[in-house]
Amino acid sequence: MKAVGIVVEYNPFHNGHAFHLEKTREKANADVVIAVMSGQFLQRGEPALLPKWSRTKMALLAGVDIVLELPYQFATQKADTFAHGAVSILASAGCDALCFGSESGDIAAFNHTINFLESNHGEYQSRFKLHIEKGVSYPKALSSAFNDLNPSESLVDLSKPNNILGYQYVKAIRDQNLHMKPITISRTNAGYHDEDFSSETIASATSIRKALFSKDGRIENVLPYVPAATAELLEDYYIQAGQLHQWENYWPYLKFRLLQSTPEELRMIYEVEEGLENRILAKVLEAESFSEFMKAIKTKRYTWTRLQRVCVHILTNTTNDEMKIRMKNPSYIRLLGMNDVGRSYLNKWKLHTQIPIISKMSSYQENDILLDIRSSRIYALGASPAMRSKLMKMDYEQPPIYIK
Repeated sequence: MKAVGIVVEYNPFHNGHAFHLEKTREKANADVVIAVMSGQFLQRGEPALLPKWSRTKMALLAGVDIVLELPYQFATQKADTFAHGAVSILASAGCDALCFGSESGDIAAFNHTINFLESNHGEYQSRFKLHIEKGVSYPKALSSAFNDLNPSESLVDLSKPNNILGYQYVKAIRDQNLHMKPITISRTNAGYHDEDFSSETIASATSIRKALFSKDGRIENVLPYVPAATAELLEDYYIQAGQLHQWENYWPYLKFRLLQSTPEELRMIYEVEEGLENRILAKVLEAESFSEFMKAIKTKRYTWTRLQRVCVHILTNTTNDEMKIRMKNPSYIRLLGMNDVGRSYLNKWKLHTQIPIISKMSSYQENDILLDIRSSRIYALGASPAMRSKLMKMDYEQPPIYIK
């Protein structure tokens, strides 16, 4: 069976994702689509709107055959580490190809860009360091250094979010010397960061979340942009949990954590560096909400996304040491869900994979998957009290979701 991999967050699954999924299967001529999906906290340092189990069901109902979890140590990272973890898992799952959406839509351009940067590596690094010394953010420094090299129009625009991730996927495939074919599909209508609806049926996940959390936020507002199954799962979870997940739900817990921390303790947290701990501890005293706190600590050097990731690591008490020993290569594959096609593929694949597949937590060493368990428990604090205890137990009690 020929398998194609995709890297997703589905926060939530929408019509643009459905288009990508349809084109993925078609372009790869694949029998099986395997999604590696971020868990409870996401690449931009945000809690997922819905738990990973609800988003797994969205994926399976839309036609994904197998859903695997991207572990916390990769899911909450900048693009290169995020891509390394995702590509490694898809390779271990036996994927023949990886398909991603991009603003470019031209896979040859990604290969040309990698060759271009490899041949100009020294100058690129030198330019990058110069921009960092000027106090700009990491992604801005990368983009500026790239533009300093006067790239031709045949190369990928590395200021675009999906192009950046796509570049890292293709580079990870090359760096890991994998026989995995990269395929890209042009994004249509809505941009990744678009905050408002600009099409009758296609909208970004950002604009969908914004509509859901607006003052008159109702699931009815997003019905034109999501499949019926997504709308139903959003409604079901809202009824059970009393609210969807967003950073403001966690602000009291983050503030409590910060108010009892010393600068020395914060410096042990992953990505807290260069005196950032002092700014954080000074500004938390004044802030009355998460958005207010973020506006107070944001600087030219630190992007909103970078600071959100820092806040996730503070909230989950994730240290430098914990991350560094776990982010080299995935040591397990967590199965979140499958359909009949996925089950058939899994029965053959599990005989050949070299890293363990986790379907029951009781059969695996907790220490290896500690960050996922801890982050899931912290994530549960963002739900109503009635739902909280159920969510905290789900990593142990919820079997992989199976859709016939």
